[in-house]
Amino acid sequence: MEPGNHTQVPKFILLGLSEEAELQPLLFGLFLSMYLVTFTGNLLIILAITTDSHLHTPMYFFLSNLSFADIFSTSTTVPKMLMNIQMQTKVITYENCITQMYFFLLFAALDNFLLTVMAYDRFVAICHPLHYMVIMNPRFCGLLLLVSWVLSFLHSVLNSLMVLRLSFCTELEISHFFCELNQVIQLACSDTFLNDLVMYLTIGLLGIVPLTGILFSYMKIVSSILKIVSSRGKYKAFSTCGSHLSVVSLFYGTAFGVYLSSSTNENSSTTAIASVMYTVATPMLNPFIYSLRNKDMKQALRKLFS
Repeated sequence: MEPGNHTQVPKFILLGLSEEAELQPLLFGLFLSMYLVTFTGNLLIILAITTDSHLHTPMYFFLSNLSFADIFSTSTTVPKMLMNIQMQTKVITYENCITQMYFFLLFAALDNFLLTVMAYDRFVAICHPLHYMVIMNPRFCGLLLLVSWVLSFLHSVLNSLMVLRLSFCTELEISHFFCELNQVIQLACSDTFLNDLVMYLTIGLLGIVPLTGILFSYMKIVSSILKIVSSRGKYKAFSTCGSHLSVVSLFYGTAFGVYLSSSTNENSSTTAIASVMYTVATPMLNPFIYSLRNKDMKQALRKLFS
């Protein structure tokens, strides 16, 4: 196929995590189980928060939206992988590839911004407890959520539109189980300098700026906790942000680990396997982290089941 615009590109080939036929049933069962756990766990979190009036607070409002983003981020990638394994095909059309990439970027960025907003929420709750309900009022919380959605949309649509300008040649094999932005750009036979620039700039901003905000919030939180005299008060203050800190560490640790390994490791299949941690494993573990370490959430889930 000669270089040309995207109308000449009928399909991409998703190589997945392994091309060995005997491993496909194992991968199907593993990812189906992980997807069902992710979907069910996050859905239960949303239902528990919406049905229990005691959880109608800013922290749980943002947590329910985080669970919503986790459901849809995994739903953009895993079902297509499962369908390909079941139907013994690796084909994804150009249009579906761009759509999948758009929604994955959207919900991954939304996860990122929500974790930042939740860090700010914990900062206000611990450092300014007397003014918490005044600062984190429903209107301000709604505004923070709206800004998170708008910034995520801009990030996603900008990178997706940049891909539409590329021309593709004959090598259309993606060494991944979904249409990951960097993998798609590498397949282009036209100049990708502008795409690379926009991609690394946006990903850098989405990584550095929110993470800086989170680190600053926790510096202030730790400083305030150390000023508390009683050990019981210190434990109670830290327990309110322990779950969020665990999720932040898991999300950023795995995400940065994958992108650092992709820049130093030429083995794309290794990078694809590593990316499972932040694309599938992290959304699956979030409900367990927030429910197992949270008494209010445990009580809400008991009420939901009863």
